Amino acid sequence: MNSIHDMGGMHGFGPIEVEKNEPVFHADWESRVYALVRVWYPWARYKSWGSFRHNLEKIPPSDYLKMSYYERWFHVHEQKALETGIVTRTELETSKANLDNVIPELEPHPDSWRGSGRLNEELSPKFRQNQRVKAKNINGLAHNRLPGYVRGKVGTIININGVYALQDTNEKEEQPHDQLENVYNVKFSSTELWGADGNSNDYVYVDVWESYLDFE
Repeated sequence: MNSIHDMGGMHGFGPIEVEKNEPVFHADWESRVYALVRVWYPWARYKSWGSFRHNLEKIPPSDYLKMSYYERWFHVHEQKALETGIVTRTELETSKANLDNVIPELEPHPDSWRGSGRLNEELSPKFRQNQRVKAKNINGLAHNRLPGYVRGKVGTIININGVYALQDTNEKEEQPHDQLENVYNVKFSSTELWGADGNSNDYVYVDVWESYLDFE
């Protein structure tokens, strides 16, 4: 992730306030957005529509900061509904269904689609436990899952988590799904990440895809 959409490790946003007995949804419309997301998800077109997070990152930073959590969800899936033909612009603007608008047939998963969960696959790992590694400095407009605050930083591999499909989105805004990699749990010292603002007794553990790492 890049820009304001990768808020991990950033300063200046005030304290995190924990709401006591916080409800799952703060308003009825939030639960309806969640339901829409679950219903519309299969029409994401998989490879050709990119990932949900990639499309979140396309929201202009000034709008992103003004939106609540579920407002961002709604915006992304509103765009998906228009792009995939589930609704038309007129239907959206008038709140009235056009009975002549035929919803497109649901496309099946491509053979290369592996989802986001751990796979029953084995690949020879490039790195080993307790090895020191350096996170790459990845930038660009495509989506990746490497937090900005660990880029260029050195950590230690604690565990090899298994094989997963890489969840990046490429320069064509496609989510390939067919690049399988080992994922590692990497331990970073907070002083390595934030210098004098860190504490020598504090550590951050990050799950990192193999292609995001280099030998130290």
